[in-house]
Amino acid sequence: MKLLKWAGRASAGLVAAAAVLTAVAASAQDVTRWRVQSHWPSSSSSYSDSLEHLKQTLEERTDGRLVLELFEAGALIPAEEIFPAVSRGVVQMGTISPAYIRDQVSTAGIASGLAFAFQNVWEAAYFHKSLGLEDMLREEAAEHGVYYSTDKVYPTEMVVTKPIEKLSDFQGLKIRSSGALSEFLTAAGAAGTYLPGPELYTALSTGVVDGAHWGASQGASSMGLYEVAKYHILPPLNIAGTDAFVINQAAIDALPEDVRQTLMSTLEEQFWFRTNEYQYQERIALANAVKEQGVTVIELPEEVRTHLVEVALSTWDKEGEKSEKAAEALSSLKSFLTDLGHLQPEAAAAADGGAGAEPATQ
Repeated sequence: MKLLKWAGRASAGLVAAAAVLTAVAASAQDVTRWRVQSHWPSSSSSYSDSLEHLKQTLEERTDGRLVLELFEAGALIPAEEIFPAVSRGVVQMGTISPAYIRDQVSTAGIASGLAFAFQNVWEAAYFHKSLGLEDMLREEAAEHGVYYSTDKVYPTEMVVTKPIEKLSDFQGLKIRSSGALSEFLTAAGAAGTYLPGPELYTALSTGVVDGAHWGASQGASSMGLYEVAKYHILPPLNIAGTDAFVINQAAIDALPEDVRQTLMSTLEEQFWFRTNEYQYQERIALANAVKEQGVTVIELPEEVRTHLVEVALSTWDKEGEKSEKAAEALSSLKSFLTDLGHLQPEAAAAADGGAGAEPATQ
């Protein structure tokens, strides 16, 4: 009798173990793994604070059913080839600057930041999320089979190896930049040139470039740029959604419904979390750079700022000429800036006519 009871318990145990093994096998089959090629080097603050944060959050919220396999800048694909690689499904996901995709997405030049447009981070965030810029970007990216989601809005600020005290100090500088900002800097008298993130430190330390922007103070600090460039320049060149996630739409569609909904809600939350967190971290990073690394903060002289604003306004319309959607985005931007008092009222008419607009205050 005891033998039968033992046999019964053993049989029940085997059944339970088999059920556990079956569940584990099924769970393993349900795991989706995406390769994610970043434009951020692993040393960049955004690699950890944005990309690794998103990876951890998604894995926690999906109980490990969506796993992001991260690759730092250049590991698989060069930064400017990430978008087409995601479009083709070579990798399922990537991080980029919209400056890299101006040939594929006509509104990307506006997203990457028109110089001296917004004066506060909240303005850029509101324009992205409430006045339609993010929707325009997604519509154009969707034509390439890609879902576009802005990581955060933040200021772009230069670091330079020598002080800028007058206009002639600015003109002739070689500045690492990209996209519309690079064209703006060149038009203003400097020489904008593109370099991948991993090359910035060496380029600054050897004099290949005299200045660079990689985000603002956090980016400069995390990339070691303050070791070789001791001057931090204000005001920001722009405030914009300079970093974004791009995801293959077919890969999204293949996810289980609950995982897909978790992904979408987490990306939306990421924008607001990182935009706010970044501003706090900026204050800390710049204060530490001044205190611990001997960095000097320089406010551009009035003659330099006036010159840069005049040039900036003349370059905005070039982005609006790329397509009807880009023209619509620029028109909306100019109207918004006029409402805020950053542009004179005649700017609204200039949005359609292509003429420049006078700034109110900068």
